[in-house]
Amino acid sequence: MPMIDLGTRKDFAGRTVLVCGAGVAGASAARALVSLGATVLVTDAGPSSVSGNVPAGAEFAGALGALPESVEVIVTSPGLRPDHPLLLQAGEHGLPILGELEFAWRIRGDAPADWLVVTGTNGKTTTVRMLEAILLAAGRRALAVGNVGVPVIDAVMADQRYDVLAVEASSFQLHHSATIRPRAGVLLNLAPDHLDWHGTAASYAEQKAKVWAGGIAIGNADDPRVAALLRGIEHPRKEWFTLGEPGPSRWGRHASALAVMEPLTGIHLILPCADVRPSGLHNQANALAAAASAHAVGVPLADIARGLRAFVPDRHRNEYVATVGGVDYVDDSKATNPHAAAASLAAYRRVVWIAGGQLKGVQVEELVAEFAPRLRAAVLLGADRELIAAALARHAPDLPVITVSRTDDGAMLDVVTAAASLARAGDVVLLAPAAASYDMFTGYAARGAAFGAAVADLNDGDRR
Repeated sequence: MPMIDLGTRKDFAGRTVLVCGAGVAGASAARALVSLGATVLVTDAGPSSVSGNVPAGAEFAGALGALPESVEVIVTSPGLRPDHPLLLQAGEHGLPILGELEFAWRIRGDAPADWLVVTGTNGKTTTVRMLEAILLAAGRRALAVGNVGVPVIDAVMADQRYDVLAVEASSFQLHHSATIRPRAGVLLNLAPDHLDWHGTAASYAEQKAKVWAGGIAIGNADDPRVAALLRGIEHPRKEWFTLGEPGPSRWGRHASALAVMEPLTGIHLILPCADVRPSGLHNQANALAAAASAHAVGVPLADIARGLRAFVPDRHRNEYVATVGGVDYVDDSKATNPHAAAASLAAYRRVVWIAGGQLKGVQVEELVAEFAPRLRAAVLLGADRELIAAALARHAPDLPVITVSRTDDGAMLDVVTAAASLARAGDVVLLAPAAASYDMFTGYAARGAAFGAAVADLNDGDRR
């Protein structure tokens, strides 16, 4: 089959495009393709109700077992693994396979916005939201896009013109992204995750590193995997952020403040570390990454400080819920893998840990071994609770552990009640599951909301 040129919006007119997936990303792609004059088919193996996401002008084909002969281009949603039969068939036929980000990049139109792309195992959403707050404080027409609300395809097709897009990029989205060249790309951290999708940690890291294909490559000097990757690539402009002194790393901390090392004028303080929200060292690192990204498009340090102070964190990210009986209850339901849970556990000295869910093939051994000394007790729930229980038995054999086998709506009340029975004044009951939530909940937000509701049901006579 001859090579198809798909470099601009007009190149999609008259093409027959199969959109794989009818969720948020797929619906966004289908709408854009219809408006660009393509013949659009949408396939999804989900319930028939997903057909309601298919826009007028597109045809819902249901669950396809084979590619229709008329299809010339595939636009795939992030949820489809690369070994999906339709994607394998498309590859065998030499058809272009565009991911959500790749498709958005190609249809940006004239005078497109700069892209600042953020990826990493954890912290993406917080960093992108911080970045958006900074850009808005600087008077830029900016929007956070990706898994943070507005699909990136909708943003590039909108009548509203943006100066800058702060793009959250998952490894799934980056997999089918070949030509994206952002103004700056940030890799926050790397830990084994989504191995059920990527197959190997090396493949996962390879996809993440695609954010560095553009003008400035920004990486976390404190993360050994990120540092090794960034040192190993040839790139005309590399920048680093660190929780240590800025020095040659450029972005860091000095005199208890976020700071930057300017080559000619030395160290400049941005704002006190205590002003960064949410709290925690990992969020100070996120703030430094956002600052470096904003500086890449010329945002002054004063506006970076103003934006970080104005930033309002999203829910369920190291969120204080209440104090009951002298015990603090903290919701970090967004800690959906061991790496995120580690950052959360590191913020507290004495913890009753609520953990469990879907581990997605990732090991918890190192996490449990490192943080066992901080634990007073643990309460476990979800599909892989016994794997965490076994690790705790190996590394903290005397630790009180309660497992909750219920999976209905009342499970979280049992979990929080059990945690309250184990906690003592001065402890933190921390929901940092280290696992995904879909075995019991519709998402991490629903899990966090259930935790908050259960805490509210406790005897709150001592709440402050």
